[in-house]
Amino acid sequence: MIRFGTSGWRAVMGEEFTFSNVRRVVQAIANYLRGQYPGRELSLAIGYDTRFLSERFAEEAAALLSRNRVRVYLADRDCPSQALAYQIIRGGHAGGINFTASFNPPEFNGLKFNVASGAPALPEVTDQVEKEVEKISPEDVAPHYYPDRSFIHRVDLQKDYLEFLQNKIDFAAIKKSEIRIGIDLLFGTSREYLDEILEENGVPIEVIHGYIDPYFGGISPSCTETNLAELRQLVRNKGCALGLATDADGDRFGVVNEKGEVVIPNYILALILEYLLAVKGWRGGVARSVTTTHLIDRIARHYDLPLYRTPVGFKYMADLFLQNKIIFGGEESACLAVRDHLPEKDGIFAGLLVAEMVAVCGLSLSQLLQQLFKKYGLMVGVQQNLKLTPDRARKLEALVKNPPGRLGKRVVLSVETMDGLKLDFDEDRWLILRFSGTEPLIRCYAEAGNEKEARALLRAGLELLG
Repeated sequence: MIRFGTSGWRAVMGEEFTFSNVRRVVQAIANYLRGQYPGRELSLAIGYDTRFLSERFAEEAAALLSRNRVRVYLADRDCPSQALAYQIIRGGHAGGINFTASFNPPEFNGLKFNVASGAPALPEVTDQVEKEVEKISPEDVAPHYYPDRSFIHRVDLQKDYLEFLQNKIDFAAIKKSEIRIGIDLLFGTSREYLDEILEENGVPIEVIHGYIDPYFGGISPSCTETNLAELRQLVRNKGCALGLATDADGDRFGVVNEKGEVVIPNYILALILEYLLAVKGWRGGVARSVTTTHLIDRIARHYDLPLYRTPVGFKYMADLFLQNKIIFGGEESACLAVRDHLPEKDGIFAGLLVAEMVAVCGLSLSQLLQQLFKKYGLMVGVQQNLKLTPDRARKLEALVKNPPGRLGKRVVLSVETMDGLKLDFDEDRWLILRFSGTEPLIRCYAEAGNEKEARALLRAGLELLG
């Protein structure tokens, strides 16, 4: 069963993610769009990451769409997800297809579908695509060895995206500060994007892993503390003011401070929000997902700004962005949205915004974080994953229907069930138990004023699932 999860359809190559199934999904998207735009000449943008066979999947999709008389604008090289989103908007396309499994291990691949706004498709769209997939057998979509080349156009996404990004960041301030920045491209699509725009603006950088390796050096291409060990060492050895990293498709960020320590995404999001409000003077709605730090809540309350809560999945944040309800949105999985940018997460832009913040404020990341905690208090988050079993699934479903009023000695002040079960307690403490949208796991998160309290909450929550 082909299903779209939190961010597209992902599966192991050679098992579920096969050329046959890719053709079915691409044909289903074409059928869906024909129904949405009857009588209109359709065009789609197509991109891919640096994984094994991603380019071949993209070419197969282009061939199939060309035989459907759909005009295809195919990236001339691997590209970040946000560069494809910008191309959709710039070209006025009906949507875009990106072959990437983002931060998943090398054996995975995936397909992301973005709609005409450039935003990730919402469930009401992907549900219809899934229904179209079910109507299509592998025999219905044989390989297209002879595509109609007149319908396929190669495009340079890098040039367009970097031109778009140039005026979004105060590069003059970064250059003037004379800070040196370490860059870890993790063998992904940000190669010659993040590093090139900094170099072109005269910012000294040190770069590692700036080449293609479909196996990502034997790691998952995600910005975890373990995976950024070489960047942390680089920052210390080269005296960098900070280190920036992006995942395989460039839409998520990783940040290392001047001491060579990884700063978790929750804290980076809170720092960026405070910078936008206190330094840049922005005002407007603020959004966070249910698993994101409540430091965001404290900052929003301080500035008397409306706060929106969303399920996990950037597509929900993008929907608020497109409705002009928010100036900022963040997810703890290193996803960021800000006004006047894109309705797609952008790890390159997020990293550059952190560099601007450090340069403009004239303080190190450690100092900025100390200021933040002094103003809003410390919040510490912990997480643990449980393997999904039928028994645990039943228990979590029962808890959603009948939430507890207490957890140990703590009284539950409010309950949220938009995405699993979230219990809110006093002083912004919380616990959430939810089904993963990408893996057969139950994800468990807790946050409190210190690690001991957070872990106690997490243990109590895990006990609910046995």
